[in-house]
Amino acid sequence: MRWGEWRRDVPASLVVFLVALPLCVGIAVASGVPVELGLVTGVVGGLVVGVMPGSSLQVSGPAAGLTVLVAEAVERYGLTGLGTIVLVAGLLQIGLGLLRLGRWFRAISVAVVHGMLAGIGLLLIAGQLHILAGAGTAPVGLAAFTGLPALVGELTGSEPARLSLALGTATIAVMMLWNLLPGRLRNVPGALVAVVAASAASAVLGLPVDTIEVAGLLAAIQPSLGHPSQLADLGVLATIVTFTLVASAESLFSAAAVDRMHQGPRTDFDRELVAQGTGNTVCGLLGALPMTAVIVRSSANVHAGARTKASRVLHGLWLLLFVAAVPGLVGLIPLPALAAVLVHAGCKLLPLRTLPGLWRTHRGEAVVLTVTAVAIVTTDMFTGVLVGLGLAVAKVAWETSHVRVTVDDHGTGPIDVAIVGNATFLRLPTILNTLHALPTDRIVRLDLHGLRHLDHACGTALDTWIEAHNRTAGGQVHVVAPRPAQDDRPRPVPATE
Repeated sequence: MRWGEWRRDVPASLVVFLVALPLCVGIAVASGVPVELGLVTGVVGGLVVGVMPGSSLQVSGPAAGLTVLVAEAVERYGLTGLGTIVLVAGLLQIGLGLLRLGRWFRAISVAVVHGMLAGIGLLLIAGQLHILAGAGTAPVGLAAFTGLPALVGELTGSEPARLSLALGTATIAVMMLWNLLPGRLRNVPGALVAVVAASAASAVLGLPVDTIEVAGLLAAIQPSLGHPSQLADLGVLATIVTFTLVASAESLFSAAAVDRMHQGPRTDFDRELVAQGTGNTVCGLLGALPMTAVIVRSSANVHAGARTKASRVLHGLWLLLFVAAVPGLVGLIPLPALAAVLVHAGCKLLPLRTLPGLWRTHRGEAVVLTVTAVAIVTTDMFTGVLVGLGLAVAKVAWETSHVRVTVDDHGTGPIDVAIVGNATFLRLPTILNTLHALPTDRIVRLDLHGLRHLDHACGTALDTWIEAHNRTAGGQVHVVAPRPAQDDRPRPVPATE
């Protein structure tokens, strides 16, 4: 590596470390696991995934997008079950990458992905509002929303709850105001500044708020080869599939976004999927949180001027040194401050800026996005994503089968009929109802100029109707344009002119 690259990669790695530290801790707390496990995932994302081929500047670690899913898995199956789930999901990712299926994740509807992230963001915000109000744990799923009205009563009757909310609100305000400062100051992450300020204020003022419990890195790690007996549970298998799809899609969408930020080597999606799978396999063996590529860390890496993989590897080294050398500093962080960081991160997952424009230009995509988010909030991640994918497929089927049949009958002379669009079996009843309603003793001029596609069912039905109309007294069909064949190549309709 050249000196010029080191000169840029080392400072960039420090910036990424400062961004990753509060997020690793906060995501672990929100997931209901020891904070050390979030830091372990960050270390693995740097030291293991960082050296592997795939993407050069993308940074991996625990992601806010998996927080709700992890919390549900821990609640149902415990930490041992989480380790098994992450391990098997990682092996599946490696298999998908080796089979060169990574590029196919780009075929997932963007509206479904944005809806998934929006649903996660809503659940994350609702859950962390309870922590802001002084609750010890955050409810999971729909309970996070149904429990919000009770927070008002708690805030009214509890001074510690009000102090907790004030500290969290101040943390969010610092993060938002920090982005308004000059460029050089913004090189220091606002989340880190806000958490340090909240920790200092809590310690100096002696605020009665909960802080993070730290047990030590070695005490938190529980190495295991997984528990194969848990794979007989259909719920575990469904969670594994969800982890695999969500983590892979988020990582590869992040890779595509990062590629647009720099002029360096482009991401090899299959190798990146293998790298992410390797990282998750290691995390599963260590009993840590699952990982994805994270756009927040990755964009910070690019904007800090990183040039090679060294920056992301070094950020993992800094995380390891920090948690090994000064773990006690983590124990000074107030829970409301971390909740504020996650509320801020959850807001970034919401498509607040893109949804209005999407509604104006692509209303169907906006509906898919909204329904996916609502389904995730009201059911669970796996069901919500399936609902979104099903709706996206139905939307495509509807649009690709859109056909319009117009009839122009002046009472005398030929009847002009035009078929425009894509004639598929989904619209066959509409087409046949219109054609069968035509008088059988009149000449029909059939205009197929606007017919872009004709499937086998519609082609057969159209041939049958033409032959039947031509057999009636006075009936005759004149085709004024050739129709597309069922293999999309033009061929003449078997009718006289």
